[in-house]
Amino acid sequence: MPVIVRFHFLLAFCLLLAGLAPNAARAQGQARVVQFTGIVATGDSLLGVPGATVFVPKAGRGTATNAYGYFSLPVLTGDSIVIRSLGYRNQYVVIPADYQRQSYSVIVQLREDATILPEVRIFPYATEKAFKDAFLALRLPKERGSAAAENLNADILRRIFNNAPVTSMGNYRQTMQLQQLEQQRRMGMGPSLQSNNPLLNPFSWLQLIKQVKDGEFKKKEGVDY
Repeated sequence: MPVIVRFHFLLAFCLLLAGLAPNAARAQGQARVVQFTGIVATGDSLLGVPGATVFVPKAGRGTATNAYGYFSLPVLTGDSIVIRSLGYRNQYVVIPADYQRQSYSVIVQLREDATILPEVRIFPYATEKAFKDAFLALRLPKERGSAAAENLNADILRRIFNNAPVTSMGNYRQTMQLQQLEQQRRMGMGPSLQSNNPLLNPFSWLQLIKQVKDGEFKKKEGVDY
C-alpha cells in the first residue's frame, strides 16, 4: 500500500473515532427515562389513598393518585421522588442511576402521622375573672317594651298568619303532590292527554277487542238499532 494512501486511511480512522467518542461518553452519562408507576395505599389496610401527590423536587413536576390510589409518572434514572398526603408521613423512592428497564413499579404504604394540637381557649377579655365580672354585671332588657315582645304581639302574628299566602308546610305538601303526579304521568297511571284520549289508551283497545270477540256488537233479532 502506498504511503500516501496509508496516511489518508489512518487520518480518516482517527477522525471517525474522534467523532464517536463524545457521543459514546454522552450516552454513558445521560439519564434514561423510566415510567414510574405504582399504588399509594394505607399501611394497615392497603386501601388506595386518592389525591396523594407524587412529586419530583429536582424536576419541579409531579402528579396525583386517582380514586384508587394509582399513579403513573415519567421520571429519570437517579431521581428522588417524594410521596405525601395530608395526615400521613412522607415516603421517598429513589430510582437507581444504573436502572436499565423502561418501567419501575412500586407499592407505597403510607403511615399515619397523628399530631395532637394543644388546646386553645379564646376569650374576649384578658382574664377569666374579668369575663365573669362582666357577665355578672350584664343588665338584660325587660320583656315589656323590648323588640322581642313587639314581635310576639298577638295582633301582629294574626295579621301575618292571615296575609301569608301559604305556609312552609303547605309549600312542601304541594311540591310533594306535584312530584307524585308527575311520576304517575310518566308511568302512564296519572291523568294526561294520552290517557284521557280513548283512542290512545291501550286498556280501551283491549276492552274493545274483548267485546268484538264476545259478539257484543252482532245484530240481534228483535232489536232495532
